[in-house]
Amino acid sequence: MWKMTSKGSSTSYSRRSYRLTSDTEKSKVTGFVNDKLLSNYLHHTFPSSENAQLAATSRKPLNFQNLNEHLDRLLSEGLDNETEDKDQNMDGRLGPTTVVLDHTSGFEGLLLVDDDLLGVVGHSNFSSIRATSCVYKGKWMYEVLISSQGLMQIGWCTLHCRFNQEEGVGDTSDSYAYDGNRVRKWNVTTTNYGKAWAAGDIVTCVIDLDEGKIAFCLNGISLGIAFEDIRLGPGIAYFPAISLSFKESVAFNFGSRPIRYPVEGYRPMQDPPEADLVKAHKLLGYLKNVITTSMDTQEGILTEQDSASWQAQGEPTVLITLAHIFNRFAPLMCKVYLVEDVLMTYFLGILEGGGAVDEHPLIQHLLDLMWLLMEDYEVQECLKQLMMSLLRAYRFSPIIPDLGLQIHYLRLSIAILKHEKTRKYLLNNVLFDVLRSVVFFFIKTPLRVEEAGLEELIPTTWWPTRFDKEGKEVKEESAEERLRRRAYERGCQRLKKRIEVVEELQVQILKLFLSNKDKGSSEASRYIFLNKFRKFLQENASNRGNPAILCPPEYMVCFLHRLIAALRSYWDEYRRRNPSAILSEDAYVPPQLFFNGKVDYFDLQRLGGLLSHLKKTLKDDLASKANIIIDPAEISAISMDDLDEDDENVTQQRPGGAAATGGGALARPSWLSSPTLGRANRFLSTAAVSLMNPRRSLATVEKVKVRTLTVEQRTEEDIEGSHGNDGLLLGRPPDEPDHPITEKSLLEILDGAIMMYNLSVHQQLGKMVGVSDDVHEYAVALKDTEDKIARCPTKETPASKLCLYSFQRKDILDELTKSQKVFSAKLNHLSRRLAWINATIYSKEKMLDIYWLLQVCIRVIEHSDQTKTLFAFMPEFYMNVAMNSYSALKNYFSPVNSMDELPGYQETLSRLAAILAKHFADSRIVGTDIKDSLMQALASYVCYPHSLRAVERIPEEQRVAMMKNLLAPYEQRPWAQTNWILVRLWRGCGFGYRYTRLPHLLKSKPEDANMPSLQKPCPSTLLQQHMADLLRSDSEMAASFLNSVLNQLNWAFSEFIGMIQEIQQAAERPERNFVDSRQLKVCATCFDLSVSLLRVLEMTITLVPEIFLNWSRPSAELLLRRLAQLINQVLNRVTAEKNLFDRVVNLRLPGLESVDHYPILVAVTGILVRILVDSDVQGIQRATAVLLADPCFQLRSIQYLLGENELAAMGATSPPTEKKHFSLQAYPDYISLEELGKVEGLLSHLTRESKQAAATAMPTSEEDLCPICYAHPISAVFRPCSHKSCKACINQHLMNSKDCFFCKATITAVDDYTKPSSS
Repeated sequence: MWKMTSKGSSTSYSRRSYRLTSDTEKSKVTGFVNDKLLSNYLHHTFPSSENAQLAATSRKPLNFQNLNEHLDRLLSEGLDNETEDKDQNMDGRLGPTTVVLDHTSGFEGLLLVDDDLLGVVGHSNFSSIRATSCVYKGKWMYEVLISSQGLMQIGWCTLHCRFNQEEGVGDTSDSYAYDGNRVRKWNVTTTNYGKAWAAGDIVTCVIDLDEGKIAFCLNGISLGIAFEDIRLGPGIAYFPAISLSFKESVAFNFGSRPIRYPVEGYRPMQDPPEADLVKAHKLLGYLKNVITTSMDTQEGILTEQDSASWQAQGEPTVLITLAHIFNRFAPLMCKVYLVEDVLMTYFLGILEGGGAVDEHPLIQHLLDLMWLLMEDYEVQECLKQLMMSLLRAYRFSPIIPDLGLQIHYLRLSIAILKHEKTRKYLLNNVLFDVLRSVVFFFIKTPLRVEEAGLEELIPTTWWPTRFDKEGKEVKEESAEERLRRRAYERGCQRLKKRIEVVEELQVQILKLFLSNKDKGSSEASRYIFLNKFRKFLQENASNRGNPAILCPPEYMVCFLHRLIAALRSYWDEYRRRNPSAILSEDAYVPPQLFFNGKVDYFDLQRLGGLLSHLKKTLKDDLASKANIIIDPAEISAISMDDLDEDDENVTQQRPGGAAATGGGALARPSWLSSPTLGRANRFLSTAAVSLMNPRRSLATVEKVKVRTLTVEQRTEEDIEGSHGNDGLLLGRPPDEPDHPITEKSLLEILDGAIMMYNLSVHQQLGKMVGVSDDVHEYAVALKDTEDKIARCPTKETPASKLCLYSFQRKDILDELTKSQKVFSAKLNHLSRRLAWINATIYSKEKMLDIYWLLQVCIRVIEHSDQTKTLFAFMPEFYMNVAMNSYSALKNYFSPVNSMDELPGYQETLSRLAAILAKHFADSRIVGTDIKDSLMQALASYVCYPHSLRAVERIPEEQRVAMMKNLLAPYEQRPWAQTNWILVRLWRGCGFGYRYTRLPHLLKSKPEDANMPSLQKPCPSTLLQQHMADLLRSDSEMAASFLNSVLNQLNWAFSEFIGMIQEIQQAAERPERNFVDSRQLKVCATCFDLSVSLLRVLEMTITLVPEIFLNWSRPSAELLLRRLAQLINQVLNRVTAEKNLFDRVVNLRLPGLESVDHYPILVAVTGILVRILVDSDVQGIQRATAVLLADPCFQLRSIQYLLGENELAAMGATSPPTEKKHFSLQAYPDYISLEELGKVEGLLSHLTRESKQAAATAMPTSEEDLCPICYAHPISAVFRPCSHKSCKACINQHLMNSKDCFFCKATITAVDDYTKPSSS
């Protein structure tokens, strides 16, 4: 008897050995039906042409005893003629019948070649490779599947062609190539040809050696004849060949698989297996006969039945019949060509009727039969080839309006994966180990919108037409524009609905992978997937420097969104079964995953540094807070690993990832992004000779240590836990709530999803937004062109002007009209392509996914922060994803979708603000990069009103702590971003500091108007008040902070002056040397830093003037003197007549656009006004005295601010040719009348006081001057060495050093010094 068992959603049978030659056993089996019915059944199932005309009574009876003979005769019919035809087909071709890439001698450069020798990846500048077979007469073709759309030249070459790293196929006389990247054809010279190709396209290369012509097709559409009169004759034969640059990849199909786009009259380089094809189609026909035939044993007749409802019900006659079929069918199904042409086509036909996949259980039953009646190795190879063919078909199918091809292949994939045993085998052995199954979740973007049918789907296009002076879009629109926009949006919505059908099918596949209800006799699918998924993440995290190994980021984006959809579905399903668990809306990853060792984070950086260091330094905290004991032996082993780390890093950095071995073989990367979707097995290199002949003898080969990737094979119990075992949640900290979250396996998948975003998804989101930027740029260009056309004269123009125009302006109008047409055509194309990208990447649903990840990361950080010191174990990528996902939502998804519409958006903003405010100076975070990222994120946060208000909403204690960290001394830390944050909090309150862009830059459009530095001022009086309170209450901190600001200002401005001296010298040389752009950038940065530091000083003086003017506070007088010294230094350098600063500004060098008089002089003026005009009487007197006492003070510098030179000040007139002076009065839009009045009062006050000071000043002998500054009288004596200086010099020196200026003795005290009176 045949044993039947029920498993999953389909019927499956236990595998048994069966023998087909035992007469005794067969007679017993056939006892279920009579001989006549059996004979009729077998004749119906296996019809022969000779018996077709005979009546049923005259046919030879068939039974299981003579069925083998009958089958052999049927399968051999017609094969002899085909063998003769095959021999004739060989004419015109030389080489092996199985055509592959020549990996032994037919290549140049570095290449990575797949197992099947059909896929290749370029691994050097320009690598070339040819096939093993060539053709010399007849008509031939082959196909190339384009995996990447970069620089490649595909075509034909002869054996005599010699290629190198600069010249490839098409660059020599007897080689011919098509290049879809540059849209050209190549044969020594090059001309335009064909269309641009994209990843997922198929190029067909055809050669007619009878007529001497070569042509190419793209996705089955002919591109026309490319070359004619190619060289023919004795000794000339052409090989398929390709040259490709680094990282580019393709896969060849010479005929080992069915040709996707056959060309009539042309033969593939490799003949199809005709004999096997005939057999396979016959056997498939017999199988169909079994499925559509039913035996009525009561009536003794055969009846037809619907194949959709067929299932093997254990009837021995049917099963033995099927065994005979599969006995011959199984070996054929191990061959690639037959699987794709016969089996996949049949399966696809089953699903063609439409409806849900569950409505077609026949595929499940057929898979049951395959596992039952085929040997394990046969069914495994068949399934592997079937999935590879499906994946290839899905990836390389052209985009059509209804995405019907992609839907067709995904439906079949679902039908196959619904079969439990098949799914588990594929997950365990194929989908992540052999194939790159992530392709199933990718939806490629069409490069050519007309071929994808987007013109019919979106007939009306739209783009912005109104812009302000800075190039930003204006929301106003006319009624006509509104109608056009709405028609475009309706088209976009139609497209989105079709794409959503594909996305839903992709989610169904992932739901099958994540099923944990199919435990049965083996591990559930989810736990198999989880281990494979972790290895996938490890490969992509550990090979960032090897692009050939990484999963392409465009695949990652789609995979992430589908994974989130499937994950949240299972999460909420668990919540419905367990009401005490949390919803996916509130999902987070508990902090114990980061330190209990249950989840492998590879070598990813933790917030507190290396994991080995954290285990050693925090082992006591782990024991006390999480009850986790670190084995001392493990710590010792970790220490030894740390010692070897450098050696491993050196090994990984070797070129090509290869090392010389005894046999000269080359090690290959562990995993390759293969164009055939499989693993690479060969690393080809024409430079291998140098590696095989090292300088020292091969007998003493140096051993190279290589870190191998290992997969932790965990069981369900290891992950979910049981009987008091917490599984992944081992080591719950005391502050972590003790309630179920969800299934623990889902927590690890969530953790992996966040890691995926950090690895490459964010980068890809930023890259794809470039299409939207292109639309904006072309729209601005079109609007500018239309405005120019509108200004051109028309027929109504007066005759006198029209005549002049007709001679001088007609050509310009023609060019403008031509440009208008080009821009409009480009915008029509880009707007449709943008619709596709918005639907697949930037839709509202995708935005909600990224927002969900942001909220998850915020919760994870908040929960981890409560673990105190154990917070250091959290991987850095959680903090990165929190910052980057917010940046993506703000910069990439807008304005298509508004952030304000996100649920709980304001609360999320405030929680993220609290994280940035707390952790940018968190001592538990040690990584320099992550600390810089946090600082930059906070700096960006305070530039926008909505996010700045969020900072103001966080608890006051956190706000004050943030400001205190910002006011820490600038030394020994990255201070530029800190200073930028303080400046943004002040911008909008300072003197003439209400601008968005500098006055001299208004006429030029910014490169990116969305940059944080170009946002409108939005000062925070609340945070300013916190700063004032802190500086007022803590005099020591205030002195330390301001001293560091003054030090940095002195350094930044001095560096700036030194650099502009070098720039000026280079500009004046006769040879006109070009100044290094990096030097210009550093120079501009130093200038910007000087301006921002001056603004921080202005803010400090405005908010807390007593720090400088109340001399009862320690260091107040010293700080005021230092401030006056620096202000005079800046003024003298910038305002001197025909000085260095003037000359460099007038050069207007690219890179120095921000360097101008206005920003720095207005900042200095703001400080002077605050201490000399807006202070109380005593403060003004002290500030005036200090400023005038500085030997560098020059009144003309103050006069310069109002456009007065020294001659004008004395009542004289300046020469008429004199260049116009800078003056604050020239900026009425930037400086108010009230501010100008204060500057005029400042000038009057200083003029009056300087005259009075000059009249009352007593001459001082040189001996009485300070020997340090020679500006002030000696007023202090040092103890114990008795050396002397002025108080200003010694006080400033003591803030940084306690050693004497002169003798280096340690100063213990400073006394006042009064010169004794002369006797």
